Amino acid sequence: MNELATKLAAGIAEMGLDMSAERQQKLLDYVGLITKWNAVHNLTAVREPLEMVTLHILDSLSVLPYIQAKNLLDVGAGAGLPSIVLAICLPDLQITAVDAVQKKVSFMRQVKAQLKLTNLIVMHERIENFKPAEKFDVIISRAFSEIGLFVKLTEHLLTDDGKWFAMKGVIPQQEFEKSSITPSEIKVLKVAGLDAERHLVVIEKSGL
Repeated sequence: MNELATKLAAGIAEMGLDMSAERQQKLLDYVGLITKWNAVHNLTAVREPLEMVTLHILDSLSVLPYIQAKNLLDVGAGAGLPSIVLAICLPDLQITAVDAVQKKVSFMRQVKAQLKLTNLIVMHERIENFKPAEKFDVIISRAFSEIGLFVKLTEHLLTDDGKWFAMKGVIPQQEFEKSSITPSEIKVLKVAGLDAERHLVVIEKSGL
């Protein structure tokens, strides 16, 4: 077992997640693809594969226990975080990843093809112009925008009983005050190997 595989397996165990060896291998293959593309296309600021395991993969996996949906939208998905990680781990969940940057969309489509992620749809679109056939139960973002703008730009895409999931560092109190949005829940996320605060802000459409 190489260093990356060991670090990933240890992190998954520490976070109390149960994951098959096959899915762990797909996550490692994904790290390999990010590393390869990063050399040319500068997809993410994180350059070291070992750091990617913590800052990208385990960070994205931290929301796994809270995802209960049929279809999920990842806004400003970038290199596919958390959408591709979730697509690997939750094959029954229909996931749509949207980004406005062509090179990031091309990368996500390459990953979808190579890892055979049949439950993933990748769209090159500005989110405010996105008009899919059906709405989503959960809309998630990891580094898209402040909460008020996130909600405003995606409100037309969420089902009436749906939820927004905003992955944040420290609790963004100023963003709540600025937007007059009150979250229904704030969950503390534990990311193995990361000595920094991470939170999941949950906002219910019915509570707006």
